[in-house]
Amino acid sequence: MRLFVSVDLPDALAPAVADAQSLFADAAGVDPTDPEGAHVTLKFLGETPEHRLDAVEDAIERAVADADVDPFEVEYGDLGVFPSLDYISVVWIGVRRGDLELAHLHEAVERETTALGYDPEDHDFTPHVTIARLRHGGGKDRVQSVVVEAEPTVGTDTVDAVRLTESVLTDDGPRYETVREFEL
Repeated sequence: MRLFVSVDLPDALAPAVADAQSLFADAAGVDPTDPEGAHVTLKFLGETPEHRLDAVEDAIERAVADADVDPFEVEYGDLGVFPSLDYISVVWIGVRRGDLELAHLHEAVERETTALGYDPEDHDFTPHVTIARLRHGGGKDRVQSVVVEAEPTVGTDTVDAVRLTESVLTDDGPRYETVREFEL
């Protein structure tokens, strides 16, 4: 099972995510993600044997309890890229409000999952929603200008749960299935 821990955007925000993606419609090499699967990844776990699932679920349950975060509001907006504007591989929508709560959840999940033997993150946590990947640099100039100039507002949502999600890779892109939800 290919797993990650996430905070999912509601379906109601999918049109606004698609609107933000449309800003890059004329940029060559931009591969948009499915707006209906939009999420903030708290921790990518990767391939996980099914016999470890109970331990993973227990760890996430402990993490959510330890983070001691009550339901909170997140505002999604603005644009950014990874790793940098000079070399773009991922285009994302940022978090304007709710980033501290997301960081607390990430830190707790990181502690519990690394205790299970998962690799620790090798970079700082930046809460974001991936909206596109660049296959090649043909549209890099267009992406750079949009990211610098545009400040789209996607919307707000009340986060009241964290999800353990399975990513099933298909020819049409990844399909996400919730394995378990953990209420805040």
